[in-house]
Amino acid sequence: MIEAACAFTGHRPKSFPWGYDENAPSCVLLKEVLASQISALAEQGVTDFLSGMAQGVDLWCAQIVLDLRKTNPALKLHAILPCEGQERKWTASAQEHYRSILAQANEVIYVGQEYSRNCMLKRNRCLVDHSSILLAVYNGTYQSGTGMTVRYAQRLKREIIIIDPTACDISK
Repeated sequence: MIEAACAFTGHRPKSFPWGYDENAPSCVLLKEVLASQISALAEQGVTDFLSGMAQGVDLWCAQIVLDLRKTNPALKLHAILPCEGQERKWTASAQEHYRSILAQANEVIYVGQEYSRNCMLKRNRCLVDHSSILLAVYNGTYQSGTGMTVRYAQRLKREIIIIDPTACDISK
């Protein structure tokens, strides 16, 4: 575990009321809240940020870290990937954005080489295992990767910051 590290988890765009429309006011607000939380963590001395690089929250947070790194070079982005080619079925523009973020990451780690039934679970556990804080955009859905990741972090007694994706309320 890295003491001053924060991992991200959150739902895919299809789970949000705005879907893939990142210009929707609710999505813009959520990204602002994420940026504020990540910035506050950086001001408290958190320097390492771990992203699973999935569409939605993971990529938004990774981009925020890269943007903050422009004025705070101490910040590091660690891309923890479930397998090679996780982006293969995404749109061309999503793949391009993903590869751009990967190219700027301080470290890229593949939990597995190829897709398997539980590679996402292994990736999520790796994120929690190597961080002291979990920043989660979580709507309370029990049967979700995000829900499983939050419960795993609770079992390991990690600090957890939960942002409700629609109300943008923050709880710890």
